[in-house]
Amino acid sequence: MPRAAEISVNEREFILQGLKENIRLDGRPFDAFRSLELNFGDEHGVADVQLGKTRVIARVSAEVTAPFVDRKFDGIFNISTEFSPMASPAFEIGRPTEAENILSRILEKAIRRSGALDTESLCIIAGLKCFSLRADLHVLDHDGGLIDASCIAVIAALQHFRRPDVAVEGENATIFSIREREPIPLSILHHPICVTFSYYNAGGIMLVDANLAEEQVREGEVVITMNRHGEVCQIAKYGGVSVDALALLNCTSVALEKVKDITKFIQRRLEEDAKKRDVGGLIAELSAENAR
Repeated sequence: MPRAAEISVNEREFILQGLKENIRLDGRPFDAFRSLELNFGDEHGVADVQLGKTRVIARVSAEVTAPFVDRKFDGIFNISTEFSPMASPAFEIGRPTEAENILSRILEKAIRRSGALDTESLCIIAGLKCFSLRADLHVLDHDGGLIDASCIAVIAALQHFRRPDVAVEGENATIFSIREREPIPLSILHHPICVTFSYYNAGGIMLVDANLAEEQVREGEVVITMNRHGEVCQIAKYGGVSVDALALLNCTSVALEKVKDITKFIQRRLEEDAKKRDVGGLIAELSAENAR
């Protein structure tokens, strides 16, 4: 099975010694994220996120299907991850790595199980028809921070996505195209964001948003998922070294500030994208067709 190039002993000692002297490879403070970029595609529901050199793309799509038998009043929402071999030599199509399994579990708990998306709003006809939403996540470049970048991409794509409008008469449902009726944004109850802390020196040193080299020498990691209201959606710890309870509380305080900043950044980029789209032209065209 392909493997990524392992870091040398000299590089490991160099990074760890620098951290003990409060110095990171790229000069960032311990609690700082790398530069974050967010762009949206021409279609609704496509988000391209770059966190430093890490790049992921999330695409949300919807189709009409039958709901689950035991969830007659709910729609369906799934998250699928795909690691491209171009992102890292360790990734191979059809053979999920441990990193991919961890990422899938984290996103599942952080977004789907936390109830971020109102699945009841996806119901068309109870027990017969509903919208099935699917968020496909593609990892294009891997330089650490995959969990944080992926969570931002999925949340941004969900906020950007628009589902078709529907009209229901009895047990018949009419799905309108974008030219017939303006599509509708999803009902999102809260916006969870993941913040990953890497720890070193038996938990004495904590880093936010470690790059790939820093990840390769860390002793463990703590992933905290919160929304801007300070509600903790999940805390996941990986690694055998114990973490002090007070240090964990400090991490939640740091994570809350980062989540607020990222949430504001996503909202600003959504507003900028909305201004670029010719919404007025579409509405005028629909009004003219209705008049005719």
